[in-house]
Amino acid sequence: MTPWGGVSGKRVLITGATRGIGLAAAIELARRGAQLTLVARGQARAADAARQIQAAAGGAIVDVLTADLASQASVRQLATDALARYSRIQVLINNAGAIYARRQLSPDGIELTWAVNHLAPFLLTTLLVPRLTASTPARIVTTSSDAHQGAQIPFDDLNAERSWSGFGFPRYGQTKLANILFTVELAGRLAGTGVTANCFHPGFVATGFNRNNGLLMRVGMAISRPFARSAAKGAETLVWLVDADAAGDTSGGYFFDQRPVTPSPAAQDRGAARRLWQVSEAQVQA
Repeated sequence: MTPWGGVSGKRVLITGATRGIGLAAAIELARRGAQLTLVARGQARAADAARQIQAAAGGAIVDVLTADLASQASVRQLATDALARYSRIQVLINNAGAIYARRQLSPDGIELTWAVNHLAPFLLTTLLVPRLTASTPARIVTTSSDAHQGAQIPFDDLNAERSWSGFGFPRYGQTKLANILFTVELAGRLAGTGVTANCFHPGFVATGFNRNNGLLMRVGMAISRPFARSAAKGAETLVWLVDADAAGDTSGGYFFDQRPVTPSPAAQDRGAARRLWQVSEAQVQA
């Protein structure tokens, strides 16, 4: 297999990089010479993030693609735009994620947390895999969370019509479990191609995450901030998975603080991983 040799000079497509650990990771990857493409919902926020990255990384060139990850049509257009613009894509980072205090539906009629946190990376990845495979060696990294602990995939209630509870936290945990199961199945499907797939837990990070859910959640996040790690600390494992030669030795792994860790028993269920892939294909009509 061709040696990795770090991220310098490689095209890196990253979602959720306009703030938080995604922005911190983008800054560090730009410093290491990555050719960055930020995926953002709006041009204004993306332009601000690009300016921050360029200021911190000595004028690095940062591309921007826009997409609403809640919309499958928008994700498909994002993939079309990326394939048209880049002859090679060596890294895909699925970092965007959200939590919602009340149950909402996406434009496709799918519960919004599931649509953004699981189906968007599933669809984007499957659409870009041929280009990644043609650009080997290549890496796919997905941001999961320790919130997956205790969760199960509700195969009999995928739209959370009956199981919604707890300000959306249980649902968020289900999507983070889905991220791990998706990574496991993806790694198996990519075996022997030169493309690796891994996911990680960034730790509890002090970012703007969950501040879209009203006063109670904003107060809760403010109270917990002193106990949180910085965005830069949370991004360290993401940067390592993208940049380090040693990170290419594993595919299908779940990492925390640059070490492989064992996820929950539900996250190790290969049968559930295969079933999730099949139902996800049906949900995106792949």
